[in-house]
Amino acid sequence: MSIKESLSLAGKRGLVVGIANTHSIAWGCAQALHEMGAELAITWLNEKARAHVEPLAQQVQASVCMPLDVTRPGELEALFEHITEQWGSLDFVVHCLASAPKEEIRGRLLDSSSSGFQQAMDISCHSFIRMAHLAEPLMPQGGSLVTMSYLGAQETIEGYALMGPVKAALESSVRYLATELGPHNIRVHAISPGPMPTRAASGLKDFDHLLQTSTHRAPLRRLVSLEEVGGLCAWLVSNASQGQTGGVHFVDGGLNILG
Repeated sequence: MSIKESLSLAGKRGLVVGIANTHSIAWGCAQALHEMGAELAITWLNEKARAHVEPLAQQVQASVCMPLDVTRPGELEALFEHITEQWGSLDFVVHCLASAPKEEIRGRLLDSSSSGFQQAMDISCHSFIRMAHLAEPLMPQGGSLVTMSYLGAQETIEGYALMGPVKAALESSVRYLATELGPHNIRVHAISPGPMPTRAASGLKDFDHLLQTSTHRAPLRRLVSLEEVGGLCAWLVSNASQGQTGGVHFVDGGLNILG
């Protein structure tokens, strides 16, 4: 297979979760995956979000569009049942979900509640594990699972106290899932983008200041774009990256090398 052929996603089918609007990292991924030839399944959180997500799903010609709130029992299973009925198999899953209680996300980890921490862990980490469990039988020939992390999983970032340990658990889960699924040729990856002006990130404490300092500190002296994150995602689910699994792939303008 040539390099050009290995980069193509023509004939591949995959699920992208976490699109809220045109600023979502999941949307950047969906656009890149579609451009490279993949057929997509897209989800929205609730009826309010549906009005924003459905037009985007149409833009990437998604053949499966369904609601998905991972905190609601049965919705994730229903989604995978529908994918099984319509496609019969799955080549990749792109997981872009993260959430925590608004009243706790800006506070100290020391002050976090048990329920708040559990909510953040369930939505941001364990939902990826549940998706991997449901995707495994749909990938008899192998496949790829991708999730989104952040540098705060490996370093202490001011204003990221609650989510830091949660993302650290997510990155650890990527390594364990890669070990368990590797014999079945299912590869597992984490992408760690730099700070981006998404709706989810805007809830972080002093986020505007984080964007400014990241721009000045990054070796490339700029923030990264949705297209750059999407391009990395498309490469990770393509045959061109078949030797990669279990890693955290930074696309942050070099911020991760500064310590």
